[in-house]
Amino acid sequence: MDTQKVIEEALSVSNTLKALEFGQDILDRVPGLFTKFFPGRKAIVVADRNTWRVAGEKVFYELGKAGVPATTCMIYDENFHAEWKYVQLLDKVLDEQKGVLIAVGSGVINDLSKLSSFRHGQQYICVATAASVDGFTSATASIADERGAKVSFKCSAPSIIVADTKVLAEAPVPMTAAGYGDLASKVTAGAEWMIADLFGTEPIHDGAWHLTQDYLRDMLSDPDGVHNGDPKVVEQLFLGLALCGVGIEVSGGDTRCVSCAEHLYSHWLDMTHHTFNGNSVSHGFQVSVGELTLCAFFDELLKMDLTKIDVDKCVEAWPSLEQEQERAKKLFVDFPVPTLGYEEITKKWEPKEKVREELTKLKECWPEFSEKLRAQVIPFEQMRDLFKRAGAPTCPEDIGITCADLRRLTDFVQLMRYRINVLDLAKRAGIYDELVGKVFGKGGAWEIK
Repeated sequence: MDTQKVIEEALSVSNTLKALEFGQDILDRVPGLFTKFFPGRKAIVVADRNTWRVAGEKVFYELGKAGVPATTCMIYDENFHAEWKYVQLLDKVLDEQKGVLIAVGSGVINDLSKLSSFRHGQQYICVATAASVDGFTSATASIADERGAKVSFKCSAPSIIVADTKVLAEAPVPMTAAGYGDLASKVTAGAEWMIADLFGTEPIHDGAWHLTQDYLRDMLSDPDGVHNGDPKVVEQLFLGLALCGVGIEVSGGDTRCVSCAEHLYSHWLDMTHHTFNGNSVSHGFQVSVGELTLCAFFDELLKMDLTKIDVDKCVEAWPSLEQEQERAKKLFVDFPVPTLGYEEITKKWEPKEKVREELTKLKECWPEFSEKLRAQVIPFEQMRDLFKRAGAPTCPEDIGITCADLRRLTDFVQLMRYRINVLDLAKRAGIYDELVGKVFGKGGAWEIK
């Protein structure tokens, strides 16, 4: 894969991203890029303790050396998350300093800077410190709102990204492995997009599919290089993560191309403030376990012959909207955002006539469609081996939960977002209990002991 060619392609289709700089020891490029795109403005370097040490201090020094007026906004809280109070903190800094943010960090700092900059009608620069998440270039920020609900806020991607491959390669192995898991999640996200496309709810956008899927297998092909911090491998991993955001942009800001049910396991854990050994668990590690779970679901689904679906029986058993709303209210009653399931199933529910159309189409094209799904997904055991080699989680216990916890979360996942996923297919086809039972039952990938 020609990295430079891919970068040029991404820049050519993005209306927001103006520069994507790769290379070793390139933090001294930041002042020149800043003055080119933000002439006469003040720079505000946003960092935490760790990102200040690995890159922020150097960036601040280079700005001063180049005569660029600059100040800092340091976040000293340990294990801080993408929460609304930090958006408010950056809002206050921007109001007082009237500058441009330079986000030095990875997922959380980038998302906070992204949303705050958008709320002030301006762009910002991202200096990446780890290839740990897929949100660097996305036109969304995943942040807990004032209710505590994890929400994808539409905003603007950074106009400039500086990715020093030496800094990325020296990031802690768990951070890079988290990025690998997050990128790998596009495998089943793509498969679930294929299902939504078949059902006609969210048609595949060719441009977004190309950016997020066509290079994906190459970028996942060297998990050992990811684990060993090979600069070239980590560079490709970061580029794959960056392409996800450009895919979101070209599809009109929709995260469908990079996220589906596997991410909802992570959202549930975030919204319930899950910790393991007293620490938060990275987004990428949570998503890794969600991805393995989805791989297991697809393994079992592809063993089934859906040409034998009794469409009439499935349609007859299809619940009313009121029944689904009641189910959601009962399930989410003790959840931090008890109305979430009700709100999302209200958007997602479809009448019997539409379900009949979807099931009829599914039944008729299953032989061909199942082969397309088979070509898209990676089997559970193969994905688990890739994760093991990269240093990502290979079982739920690696992030402090059990198979029984995952089983319980699955019912929430099916209701947590309006987006059609493989569990919705199973609900329509009357095989939900069977599918979930095969994954969590005796002999299943996540057998509950």
